[in-house]
Order: sequence, then C-alpha cells, then structure tokens
Amino acid sequence: GHGTAVPATGESTPPGHGYGSLSNLVTELTAVVWDEAAGRYVLRTVGRAEPDCDALLVHLGRSLVTEAVLRVGADQNLRCRSLLDIPAAELFAAPADAAGKRTLAGFVDASGRAEAIWFAFTDKPWLKVWSVAPRRPLGSRAVDEPYNYPFSDSLPEPVARLAGSLVSGAWASAPLFGQVQYLLAKVALTGDITDVLLSGDLVREVLTGDVLTHLLAGGLRSDLWGASRNLLQYIRPTTLRETANGYAVLVRRADLQWVVSRFADFYRTLLAEYAARGEYPVNGQVEIRVTGLEDPSACGVPGARPPLLSAVRPRPDRPDVDTAVWIDILSLPSTPALHRFYREVEQFLFALDGDRATVRAEWSKGWAYTDTAAWSDPDVLTHTVPASLRAGGGPGWDEAVATLERLDPHHVVSAPFIDNLLR
Repeated sequence: GHGTAVPATGESTPPGHGYGSLSNLVTELTAVVWDEAAGRYVLRTVGRAEPDCDALLVHLGRSLVTEAVLRVGADQNLRCRSLLDIPAAELFAAPADAAGKRTLAGFVDASGRAEAIWFAFTDKPWLKVWSVAPRRPLGSRAVDEPYNYPFSDSLPEPVARLAGSLVSGAWASAPLFGQVQYLLAKVALTGDITDVLLSGDLVREVLTGDVLTHLLAGGLRSDLWGASRNLLQYIRPTTLRETANGYAVLVRRADLQWVVSRFADFYRTLLAEYAARGEYPVNGQVEIRVTGLEDPSACGVPGARPPLLSAVRPRPDRPDVDTAVWIDILSLPSTPALHRFYREVEQFLFALDGDRATVRAEWSKGWAYTDTAAWSDPDVLTHTVPASLRAGGGPGWDEAVATLERLDPHHVVSAPFIDNLLR
C-alpha cells in the first residue's frame, strides 16, 4: 500500500516516517515456509535484515504471511485544502511552460503531499493538498472523525440514477456524468453553485435545488484540519465501485512535472479520439499521487534491504531517481472499449523515455491489458513486467522468484496466474 507524500522543500523526516510503501516500514514478519529438514511447512519469523525477508515483504500472493511488525512514527495533524479552480492545462503544464503557473510539482514542493482527481471530460481537476500543521490554521475546519466527504460516500439519488443509466447502456452520458461529479464536489466543498446555475438543463435536472440544499447542509469542506486518519480515510463501502488500472512511474524529482504533462496530453487526446468515434471508455476519473521510493533506513533496522518486488524499489544504478508518480484511471467495470483504452495508455507509459522514466505495474490495480481483459497480455506478463524490476541491476525480480519458490516448493500458496507470472 502507498499514500501520497514526499518531503516538502526543506522538510525533515521525523523518526518512523517514510515516503515509500507500507511494506518498507516492516521490521519483522512471520510466514508459512517449507522446512526441508522437518519435511513440512512451519512458521518462521524473519527480521528485516535477514535473508528472505526482502522477498516476503511484497510476495504477490506467493506466500502466506501471518504476522508483521511495523515501525511507525508519531501521528501528525494535517491540514487538507481542496482546490477546484485550476485548469488541467495549468496544473499539468509542460515544464517549459510552467513558469508562474500553479503546477502539480509546485504544490508538491510546497507541501510534499498532493493528489489530483480529474473527472472525465472536465477541464479542472479536484486537487487535494495536505500539509503538516500541529495547530489548527485560522479558517480551517477541525474534524474529529474520518469520512469527511459524504457527497462521495453516498451519491445523491439523481446522481446515482445517472450512474445507473450508464450501466444500463447510456454510455454516451459519460461527459455529463463527469461534469456532474466535478460540480458535485465543487458545491459540497466550496459552496459555490455558480457553475451549476450557468450549466445546461441536463446538469440542472440532476443537481436540483434539493440536491444542492442537501450538499450545503453539512457545511463547507474545502479546508479541513485534524489527525491524519481523519483527513486520509474517506472511502466507505457505499462509495461508488469502479475498476482501475495503475502504474508507478519512477523519475527524478525534477522530472515530476514532465511525467504528468506527458501523460495528461496523451490522455486528453486519446479520450477525445474515442469520443469522436462515439466511444466513451472512461466515466470515472484520473487519480495522480506522488511518493518517494523505498528507503530501508525508514524501518530503523540496520542492514535492511528494500522489498524486492515493490513497484517503488530504487534502481541501484540511478541514485538520482527518487520519486514515483502513481497514475490510475477509474471507470465503471462494464464500460465498452475500456480495456482497449487501458491497453493504449499502458503501451504509451511503458514506451516513455527510458533514460528519464522507469514504469512498473501497481500490483493491486489492472495491467497487462489486451483489448478485452486485464492481466492477459503475454508479452507484458512475461517480459515487460519482469524487465521493469530487473532494470538497474542488483537483487530484484529473479532473486525474489527464486526465494519464493524455495520457501514454497510445492506451490501450496499460489495460483495458475501467479505461477505464470513468477517464473
């Protein structure tokens, strides 16, 4: 698992905190492994600096971990500001055109923690910016519990009906649904209903007066402050279920803006090309987050190594590469042409400049797309993905596969897909 955080300019990292994945904070774990001498499977506890631990930290379902001990730092109070007035062309501007603009890289430099949510067929993303704030800033709303975006926890009935019409076959309503999702967030967060009033009849039929009144009843939420959990935990079982692809693009911090500008230009153009053919593969949103890479020192165990199969394991040959840009595109699972669209995005990302970017699959999301399914492209499964974790030399893919095979030679914990991938 990962969040969205890198050190802000001038920020010192407190003990127990890290900017990589959750796996990197593990100090020891217990797993079910084969004991050759005993002729049976046993529980074995391995410390972070011991052999085999680096393969077990991210094992892709090829092992059974029963217990893990993590080192965590003291909780921090955070402030979260939501901005919905920055055009995508500005937020994701090319580096050559970024001077004086409100860019994603600029927000990351200032606070270290940002997430862009870009609803399909809209031109202004929802940007969340978190910053460490021990005391409540003037004007921030204090919150003492999580789930502070109720408009996304449970869609208002007219919006839910629109989502239902999409699933029932009205896929061409995707641009309307994207606009409604953006306006829903803007009204609930900022209280500004101007864009709704200036919208056409179709939008106002969904965002009715009753809906607007309901959205505004709970108060504004564009500037929140509180314990980290209260600002970072906001997905409920009632949140709209979507599917997503996912990739980590490893770059130098200085190339963050280059990556998001290249992706945004490609995505916007590709979405328009599909729409021109009467196809609307995306009805959800793009989500972009930024983290650091795995730094084993964060766990506080001398001699620790990074998780071998982590998407954000550093490249030994590129110490200058220190940042991961996580890119996901979300849509309703049964959307026509979705897998084909995902495939084109994947091919674009894996073809990015190899001197500036290393692209790896986000294991928990979709990847290896054919035109009709995820996790199915044989070349990506057997070549591209392994190569991305061999790049840069040092222990990586092959060492992890060999270790996991030795710890479970009878494949008690595996599946045909995993066996095909880890070979």
